[in-house]
Order: sequence, then structure tokens, then C-alpha cells
Amino acid sequence: MFYRTADVEGALPTVDIAYNDAPWAGWVHLVRQALNTTVSLPDDQLLLVRDLTGRSFRPREPAPGIIPRIGAVLIALYPDGADLRLLLTVRSNQVASHRGEVSLPGGATDPDDAGPVATALRECAEELGIAPDSVTVLGTLTPVYIPPSNFCITPVVGLLDARPHLTINHDEVDRVITATLRELFDPATVVMERWTLHGHEVLVPFFVIDGYKVWGATALILSELVARMRHARIAYNAEAS
Repeated sequence: MFYRTADVEGALPTVDIAYNDAPWAGWVHLVRQALNTTVSLPDDQLLLVRDLTGRSFRPREPAPGIIPRIGAVLIALYPDGADLRLLLTVRSNQVASHRGEVSLPGGATDPDDAGPVATALRECAEELGIAPDSVTVLGTLTPVYIPPSNFCITPVVGLLDARPHLTINHDEVDRVITATLRELFDPATVVMERWTLHGHEVLVPFFVIDGYKVWGATALILSELVARMRHARIAYNAEAS
């Protein structure tokens, strides 16, 4: 299971000598490899809400006849010592849905957006004040359907050169928390609890970050990135041996 095994030590491959002046560059190399490799991930490698028998409780697509709204979110990575750190937002009590929950910066696609990348960059700029041209887009992850808000969102992964100066839009964001990729690899960061959701007893896995429970679509997205990075690491080690 995702939350049962993790191996941070040795997670980073050796990278080209041109990266040696950047101690975090191994993480960038691994993320790029993960996004550029096609792999089918089994459900047990993802942080999915499950029923008490272990089956996924999360609808992966809308019911017949339901047309979802389209949106995108940004996994904004930036160097922090020997690590890459990412930004998460705690949603304000003024937004329409998911109030007080932890999410990635993002939102609905506007008619003028030229696809999910444009949406993710625009929304991040609106929420956190990060200029779109300061983000190097590395790739995208699997679109995720969110039943409560009827959104289908595409996660976009981007890299900043340094820790960004944030201008937080408090109409949408209460506060910003962060985590390193190394922390997401650590099994101690992942907890599973038994909750009651919509009248059903379910098992909910989540990342514990800065005292917050990061669950649902955000946990699913982050767990896919981690799982893909693990597969990329295994493939790299196999080629190098």
C-alpha cells in the first residue's frame, strides 16, 4: 500500500554533472522522469478514500448525463536547500466549496484560457501573486474528478527558480502551508483514519502537513506524483545497474 512503504534514502538518482551546483537538482530530474514516463498506477499506490473492504469509494468520473466543469491546479515547486518544496493553500471561509480544506492553487477554466496550463498559471497568480512567466512547466498528471463540486481538474507541475514572494488573495486563501517532496515520501507523513462521509463508514488516508489533514483530491494528486517518482526511480536504478 502507498502508506505502508517508502524509501527516501537512495531516492535520488545521480544526475548530469551540469546540475552539481544545485543540491536540489536530483529532485527536478526525478520529477521530469516521472512526468515523461507512461505508467499505469494501481489504486493501492494512491491515497484514495476506500470503503471498509478496501475498495475505492471515490467516483473516478461523473454519472451519466452529468457534464463536469473544467479546471486546473498547480503543483508549484521551488528549491529549498537540498529539497524541492511545494505550496498548498488553506481555502478561506468565503469560497463556494471546500471551505477550510487544504488544496493546490487553481480553479475553473476561463473561456480565454488556452488549456489547463494557462488556467493553472492564471489561478495561481490570482490566488498567490506568482507571475505565470516565473513558472517553468514540467508536465501534467492525470485529471481528477471532484464529485462535490462537479469539477474535473488537471494537475499541472511547475518549477520556480526560488522561493516566491506571495501576495495572498484572502478572499480565496486563508493561509499558505508548504511541504517538501522528501516529506511526501516519508511514510510517517501519511495517516489513515475511519470517517463517516455522506452516511458511509470509510477509510480516509491523508498527508499530515503543518498540522493539517491533506485528503481527498489533493492527497490523490500528490500521491500520484510520489508514485510516479517511485516508478521513475526504480526504472533509473534498473538501467544504471
